[in-house]
Amino acid sequence: MSTPAHDDPLSDAPLSADPLSRERSHLAASRSALRAMREDVESLDIADVTANWVNAAVLEKQIEDRIKALADLSETPLFFGRLDYLHAPGAEQAEGGEGELFYVGRRHVHDTDGDPMVVDWRAPVSQPFYRASKKDPQDISLRRRFGYTGGDLTAYEDEHLSDPAEAAVTSKLLQQEIERPRVGPMRDIVATIQPEQDEIVRAGLSGSVCVQGGPGTGKTAVGLHRVAYLLYAHRERLARTGTLVIGPNRSFLHYIEQVLPALGELAVRQATVDDLVAHVEVRGADEAATAVVKGDARMAEVLRRALYSHVAMPTEGIVVVRGSRRWRVPVYELEEIVRELLARDIRYGAAREALPQRIAHAVLVQMERAGEAPDDRVQNTVARNAAVKAAVKAVWPQVDPAKLVLRLLSDADFLAEHAEGVLDADEQKAVLWVRPARSVKSAGWSPADAVLIDEATDLVERTHSLGHVVLDEAQDLSPMQYRAVGRRCTTGSATVLGDLAQGTTPWATRSWSEALSHLGKGEAVVEELTAGFRVPTDVIAYASRLLPHIAPGLTPVASIRENPGFFEIRAADAGTAGVLAACRELLEREGSVGLITADARVPELAAALEAAGIGHVGPGEENTPAVRLTLVPASLAKGLEYDYVVLDEPRAVVDGEPDERTGLRRLYVALTRAVSGLVVTHATGLPPQLG
Repeated sequence: MSTPAHDDPLSDAPLSADPLSRERSHLAASRSALRAMREDVESLDIADVTANWVNAAVLEKQIEDRIKALADLSETPLFFGRLDYLHAPGAEQAEGGEGELFYVGRRHVHDTDGDPMVVDWRAPVSQPFYRASKKDPQDISLRRRFGYTGGDLTAYEDEHLSDPAEAAVTSKLLQQEIERPRVGPMRDIVATIQPEQDEIVRAGLSGSVCVQGGPGTGKTAVGLHRVAYLLYAHRERLARTGTLVIGPNRSFLHYIEQVLPALGELAVRQATVDDLVAHVEVRGADEAATAVVKGDARMAEVLRRALYSHVAMPTEGIVVVRGSRRWRVPVYELEEIVRELLARDIRYGAAREALPQRIAHAVLVQMERAGEAPDDRVQNTVARNAAVKAAVKAVWPQVDPAKLVLRLLSDADFLAEHAEGVLDADEQKAVLWVRPARSVKSAGWSPADAVLIDEATDLVERTHSLGHVVLDEAQDLSPMQYRAVGRRCTTGSATVLGDLAQGTTPWATRSWSEALSHLGKGEAVVEELTAGFRVPTDVIAYASRLLPHIAPGLTPVASIRENPGFFEIRAADAGTAGVLAACRELLEREGSVGLITADARVPELAAALEAAGIGHVGPGEENTPAVRLTLVPASLAKGLEYDYVVLDEPRAVVDGEPDERTGLRRLYVALTRAVSGLVVTHATGLPPQLG
């Protein structure tokens, strides 16, 4: 199974003990050290170290977060690997020493003397665990991987990287960890990160990265681990600026929500695009053709024109009365001020706030010429003068973003005026409401309308920018949605994750260069992951038959798994008997089971499962050992994974979409949700694109 390692200098076990016993002893000692670290934090007394209740509250929150981060998850291995260095890892490494070794785990653990017992996987000294190879050992003599059953260390496996006589072999423990059955939310992949994934994870904070990855290539996990790495490497900066993970829907966010806490990171906000633009209550929906036009980037220009149409050139001068003196600002000077503000291309609201100050400054110049010595207080007083306020209201009125969009979608003449040369007549007709709403509150806003309001809001007042944003399943966003996300990281960076072959919206992304341009990150580096770690060989090969029809030119995923997986296509009689039989069969195996079907068939299958006494939950609901089956509408399957999948009626999945290409992409998604096995059941014929 493995080659015994040299005696372990970090272990307290007798040197005569076998290597596995010594490693178990180190695990027990490390857990005790982590428990002591947590107890030290819990025992902190801050009564005499805070100046006021605000500081006390902040410090209490920091201590609470630290305690949570130091939690010892009994079912989660505290360390999963070991590196034996030939020499000191580098002068900058305080722990470095001749022949020193390091245990690599999810978080740093030290003993009472401050010496490391486990080093964080994100630390520079841990990097060779993911990057070192026989060709490039990176000064590593031995890399040891550990196997666990639950939280118990049960096996180990060694690679002597500096020994030219030892041939490179595929890690059995690595394969087992990749293929390990899963129940419940997504797990971290910190023990199985591959070199090409690690390069993306450790890319710098200043640059943006776009990851094109087919099913099972680990792009979502890479994005989440990148956040964890950036928080480790740039904690103070990101603590000030913030981080955000954006997913396609609530079910997806629930599925991934435990990954970062398992890595000790608790400060990352998670949201959908709809959450970001929730300025109004969304109660309506658009036809596909309407949503495509509303989601087009050209709508940004229409909104800009409509907003700035409210600015009117002054028609008369202003007279400011102060005491016995009257100060006149002529109309030509007011025009110059307004034109200058328009030319500066600053936010509408910022320019409106600057206008009274500019007018007041013009008055102060006259005062100084007359021999007075006004100061800033005088300028502020003049800016609040009734005549100045009246002029500002007439020239640069306040505009409510939601009311602006309401008028554009309700008033054909107003839309035509500002969409001229941008949208043609048919496109203008498509976005106009058939029944104009009376008010913002009564309007039946659609998701695309909310994005328009967000764009208008940003035109009025700048959106707060975060330090880093991760955007997952990005291929489904419209150009206007990309702009909404881009506004959240104008001064920060982004990690964009997606698969062009899985775009299932009418406005799905055609190319990453186009998408990144809308996001405002045209300089982002595009990386492609093509090695499949999750989907079995036979399953991904079958699903890849669809690629020429849905994403010509895209590189198919090549599964690196040794286990081809369980794959079967079953012709069934009409009804639900065949589907139920497949579910029962797969539930006899270990792991989670997903039953994926066309949205329209969900009620029928839900009733059949209940009648058959087969317990099930919906997407986003927690699996348990007793209830391991999830009934998944095809529209919500994206990003989710199950050990085994039953795919019901592929043709119904295709027919459930407005066009064949979108339907085939939806089918491609459904076919690639299985980690260990797939059963396809069908009473009607299979789509011809599957051969």
